[in-house]
Amino acid sequence: MDQNKVAQALLKPVQKIKYVQSFLGFASYYRNHIRTLSHITSGLYRLCSKDVVFEITKERRYAYERIKHEFTNAPVLILPDFKIPFRQYIDAACSKVLEAALHKRQIVDGQPTEGVICYISRQVKDSEARYGATQT
Repeated sequence: MDQNKVAQALLKPVQKIKYVQSFLGFASYYRNHIRTLSHITSGLYRLCSKDVVFEITKERRYAYERIKHEFTNAPVLILPDFKIPFRQYIDAACSKVLEAALHKRQIVDGQPTEGVICYISRQVKDSEARYGATQT
């Protein structure tokens, strides 16, 4: 992550719809670095809809602050090693968001740990929300 761009994005206020759209675009660019991004930003994306009155509620303010927190505490992503098996964690329990994480086992200071290769999350389309978690 480019720390200068992160710092600029974190300083923007949430007083206009254009600022929210710009912030969401920036956050979306780094979506592989932030776990559960789609879940966190769902309220802010609804705010950007055409027929919604621009109002920063407590829930939306919390989402904005949480994204800022996640940017400053995002894990360092590691490069994939295709000789070692990957681990994938998938969460489709929520009917509005699909989330996954791709991890790799590694040895750090003689201790086995799992490092994050990337996070994946997106909001479910209305038509997809009608299916169960196990249906394709």
